[in-house]
Amino acid sequence: MTADARAPRLLQGNEACALGAVAGGCRFFAGYPITPSSEIAERLSEEMPRVGGVFIQMEDEIASMGAVLGASLGGAKAMTATSGPGFSLKQENLGYAAMAEIPCVIVNVMRGGPSTGMPTRPSQGDVMQSRWGTHGDHPVIVLAPASVGEVYELTVRAFNLSETYRVPVIVLYDEVVAHLLETTVLPAPETLTLSERKAPLKGTSGFRPYAETEDGVPPMARFGDGFRTHTTGLTHGEDGFPTQKPSTVRRVMGRILGKVERHRDAIECYEAVACDDADVLVVAFGITSRAARRAVKLARNEGIRAGLLRPITLWPFPERALREMAGKAKGILVPEMNAGQLCLEVERIVGGGKVVRLDRFDGEVITPEEILECLRRMS
Repeated sequence: MTADARAPRLLQGNEACALGAVAGGCRFFAGYPITPSSEIAERLSEEMPRVGGVFIQMEDEIASMGAVLGASLGGAKAMTATSGPGFSLKQENLGYAAMAEIPCVIVNVMRGGPSTGMPTRPSQGDVMQSRWGTHGDHPVIVLAPASVGEVYELTVRAFNLSETYRVPVIVLYDEVVAHLLETTVLPAPETLTLSERKAPLKGTSGFRPYAETEDGVPPMARFGDGFRTHTTGLTHGEDGFPTQKPSTVRRVMGRILGKVERHRDAIECYEAVACDDADVLVVAFGITSRAARRAVKLARNEGIRAGLLRPITLWPFPERALREMAGKAKGILVPEMNAGQLCLEVERIVGGGKVVRLDRFDGEVITPEEILECLRRMS
């Protein structure tokens, strides 16, 4: 990227995602066009060849996710992008990535659902699917940007987290953020810190691809590097070979399931706005958090002590911060563009007694005025 390209520029959310992927080291993209994420693939079809990477338009979403896993096993930082229906199709292979500990990034630009739903309208209906979409217990990290600049920043971070912890990372944002045009200044590439997966030492004998390590993340050998590995979606031992021996499964799965929680302090991220003295706390993410930010400002002007907690890592959810802020507040408002998915998590953490829902799932965004009216009633 030239110096001129780093000047303030008008950038679309999906375009920022594509540029963030390249800056984060992505050199393989496989995907299938789907509204409202298609601009990511379009831009990467141009950018990948320029950096020596590979772009493949696959025959469907299932194959796209499979190709991403194969590329990652070969040593490439790999990504795919989709929307709700395609995200559903990727879930089996996403579970394979979690079990086999294959680094990968999945971008899900949310649209109205279920089924084909409203392809061109915004939604935040994939909150729970992003965490629990594939079957079984599994580790995953979900990042939720709220601006064009943050889409770029969190796409870079998604690759860093995925490579560091050998875990699928999902970048989750809505159609409005995807197609939003904002003046953005991108950081110089040389200022970015990029993470690489931990590799085994050359000449290591008795290599165990899923060995217990001090940080809970085993080294990952690339195919062709000369290490004997076995990769499977079955429960396996440290050698990678299938097993159903309870003691082995408990130990290996305990490590896999505990990776994210073990490193929560390094992963978890949130933004707090005017929360120190807030009587009413708003919990919102994505485009809804921007409406909430405006509503909090307007409420403060009216003497209502409102604050905003915006989870940036949607999963793991910033539980400790929410508990601390909720302990000071009289009420909690959760505005979201679905039928109450995020509210369920908030209620789980703080109890449902003082949690108020503000849902919208008709393809329109929640406005600052709607949130402000709720804050007035709650104050």
